[in-house]
Amino acid sequence: MLLASFTGFMAVALGAFGAHALKQVLVENNRTDTYELAVRYHFYHTLALLVIGTLMDRFVCKWLSASAICMIIGTLLFSGSLYLLALTNNTLFAIITPIGGVILLMGWGFLFISAFKKS
Repeated sequence: MLLASFTGFMAVALGAFGAHALKQVLVENNRTDTYELAVRYHFYHTLALLVIGTLMDRFVCKWLSASAICMIIGTLLFSGSLYLLALTNNTLFAIITPIGGVILLMGWGFLFISAFKKS
């Protein structure tokens, strides 16, 4: 829950910062859509972390822990690489994005397994 509240705070801060202070850079780099995608996925996975944190308060399950870890690492890699791509326009950062995406998929898979085991 602590990490979810922190990532939620960061998603709001980075979204607002991008819309205002970084707008010129994002427009110059033609990366406004990239930055918005990073913020959107950052928010989606913050909400997922909130759900996982709530479930972890009720159930002890290694799959929930694995899901949370994957959501955190995946968000850092997926959204983080897109933030860097949008700000620097360096396409090398785009190499990291799919790795983050796969780790996010693993997080959702582990969440599915935890739900399947509890049912």
